[in-house]
Amino acid sequence: MGKLDGKVALVTGSGRNIGRATVLALAREGAHVVVNARSNQAEADAVAAEARALGVKAIAVLADVANKAQTEAMAARALSEFGRVDILINNAAIRPHKPFTALEPEDWELVRGVVLDGAVWLTRALIEQMVANEYGRILFFTGEGSFTGGSGRAHLSAAKMGLVGLARGLAGEFASRNIRVNVVSPGSIDTTRLNPEWYGNRQPSAAGIPMGRQGKPEEIAATCLFLVSDDSGFVTGQTIHVNGGTGYY
Repeated sequence: MGKLDGKVALVTGSGRNIGRATVLALAREGAHVVVNARSNQAEADAVAAEARALGVKAIAVLADVANKAQTEAMAARALSEFGRVDILINNAAIRPHKPFTALEPEDWELVRGVVLDGAVWLTRALIEQMVANEYGRILFFTGEGSFTGGSGRAHLSAAKMGLVGLARGLAGEFASRNIRVNVVSPGSIDTTRLNPEWYGNRQPSAAGIPMGRQGKPEEIAATCLFLVSDDSGFVTGQTIHVNGGTGYY
């Protein structure tokens, strides 16, 4: 018996890296999964195939979470395919850096759309059936930089910290309906990054991490598994920092 046998999980941004590792961690514990990517069908299909090889059902759905209509269509597809969604992990994100004095409305709208609006609308599309089923587990992702601050990241930090407030509000509102809501805040994780210009072309490293190494996607996935399983049955409204000791918040 897996910890999530028969549950259904939707993980956004799960074609690679942390999202992929999380899908596979949930699938190993018996959860059927919805894999999401914005535009790369081949990546999403490959992750879904990996999940099916673990003995669960899996579908791949392309959707840009910044697009409300596409987000709602993805939720509808998941509900049509599986009848319910028990676990929602809002992992999709972008991380463009830009000086605040150079910020244009479209820069803010892009970040807010992917990071915050997408999470709001996807949660809104799925939470009523969680209430009806008296069961739900929801995760949001922020990041260490949102807590420490940093040049060129003010708009990104604002959107990500909005997720902390969203999680706390939802946790309080829906705790009585057996719906738990938490936030995962990764530190520096060894992942493939497709937009090096967002990071000033600096290669991520273990510099400044007390444990002397970057984290692994599988370690973030293990944290997600803990938070959506009954192992964390009394945990809601919290932000869990997985950062190798780089900060204490």
